[in-house]
Amino acid sequence: MIDVLLIVVGVALVLFGADKLTEGASALARRMNVPEIVIGLTIVAAGTSAPELFVSIVSALKGTPDMAVGNVVGSNTMNAMLIVGCAAMVAPMAISPSTVKKDIPFSVLASVALIVLALDSFLGRTDGIILLAGFAAFMVYTLMQAKAGSSEAVKEASPVWKNLLFVVFGLAGLVVGSNLFVDSASSVALSLGISEGVVGLTIVAGGTSLPELATSVVAARKGQSAIAIGNVIGSNVFNILLILGLTATISPLEIEGITTIDMAVMLLSVALVWLFSRTRYTVERWEGAVLVAGYMLYLGWLLTLL
Repeated sequence: MIDVLLIVVGVALVLFGADKLTEGASALARRMNVPEIVIGLTIVAAGTSAPELFVSIVSALKGTPDMAVGNVVGSNTMNAMLIVGCAAMVAPMAISPSTVKKDIPFSVLASVALIVLALDSFLGRTDGIILLAGFAAFMVYTLMQAKAGSSEAVKEASPVWKNLLFVVFGLAGLVVGSNLFVDSASSVALSLGISEGVVGLTIVAGGTSLPELATSVVAARKGQSAIAIGNVIGSNVFNILLILGLTATISPLEIEGITTIDMAVMLLSVALVWLFSRTRYTVERWEGAVLVAGYMLYLGWLLTLL
């Protein structure tokens, strides 16, 4: 019961931290005249991916690599299927041709790169450096987008000190919450005889993906499709290239509990988003329902493994 309580406290702190970090960082970005899609791909994506970053690094350092990899794979699948699906069901999501032709394919490419590098069930430091190099390329491309599209900028009136304070408090919440969450989830998994890989794919991935879900659904409801889709695509790229790249570089990862099926579903999920986005550059409500139904089927299959 204590572990369950600590999981709840950890999730609450992670959500609080992600919310404040995203709010503060987004406001700072607007002051820098950054376009909406770039805010979604970078600042918002980084803020909502911060839980995955801290949970994965802490998991690797504590000797639970399956939870680190499962967290990223599970989060990316949840992002593409459940989060995009829910956001599209709230309001059809208009996707710009540039996002369909450049940003989403980058996410597909990142997924393929992870699958190829993980074929030997091991992510070493060399693999981590390759992923980090890919992340650097993504950031260079995105910053070039920001420079080219500065006319889309939104002005921000809140004071800089307040935004910086939100960033600091957000990071603190993420560090403490992630540590509590990983320790407690590992303890519960061991006590119930559940593999850490399955826990990472479900409980941990779900807890760390809640910021993306809330951010994307609210953005879609407000008609800010660029932030909603940018958040998801950016988060998926961050999760694979930055988070697993950094984690593998710090501590090489042996992958045992994450199957080929899990990796394939992750790739299929972002490929479906790409396919739906190409139809009139909109993800319709029925397409969102298909994505959500697909995620429910995958989750049901995972639960049969418990």
